[in-house]
Amino acid sequence: MGRLPASFAEYALMDAEDAVPVPQNLSWEEAAAIPLTFMVVYDMLVQQGNLKKDEWLLVTGVSAGVGVAALLAGKALGAKVIGTSGSAEKLKKLSSMGLDVAIQTRKADFLQKIMEVTGGKGVDLVVNNVGGSMFAECVRALGFEGRLATVGYVDGVMKAEMDIEALHAKRLKLFGVSNKMRNGAQRGVTVEGFKRDFLPLFASGKLKPVIDKVYDFKDLPAAKERMQADAHLGKIVVRI
Repeated sequence: MGRLPASFAEYALMDAEDAVPVPQNLSWEEAAAIPLTFMVVYDMLVQQGNLKKDEWLLVTGVSAGVGVAALLAGKALGAKVIGTSGSAEKLKKLSSMGLDVAIQTRKADFLQKIMEVTGGKGVDLVVNNVGGSMFAECVRALGFEGRLATVGYVDGVMKAEMDIEALHAKRLKLFGVSNKMRNGAQRGVTVEGFKRDFLPLFASGKLKPVIDKVYDFKDLPAAKERMQADAHLGKIVVRI
């Protein structure tokens, strides 16, 4: 399993650096649901985010594929996870998967609730899975030496307010999570870390991907339609 271009194809070529052995306890569909999302999550939670046991993790848009993976990995690392979503139904399902605090909202209005549950300290790491409309509120929600990962912008908002005073006083770290400008060797560092730190969790069953629905290749248009309608929870898998 691994990351590769042209994955809506019967055959594709993968760089050796991106290849990961599949643990025997995983099905083909489960293996397909892991590489892209969980490698991104490993990059932002472990490599750059330095998430530790008992720290607070906030995930905006927690019901999306990367959001669900961040929740599951965060819990496996021993963190306490807060998630936002506009869907009460999805939040209820995620609460059964370990989500500690569920906030139903599609707006940047979650600061008060976060300060209540963290005793006024704020969170240690934020995964901003939504975009610019949430950025300023995410900065406000961070505690001392907090870290903010920007991984998506499904809202299409590419600019945001930046509180320089908060950045300075709270000693914050802001970073992006993308492979667009990384070469094979740079991606390989993440893959090796993933194999060392996350692969044993999948092999033991402590970490398991959430599959929303599996489609046959002939039903690819329906799979894309489900994704674009934001009807899914977790990963949509296409079986070749």
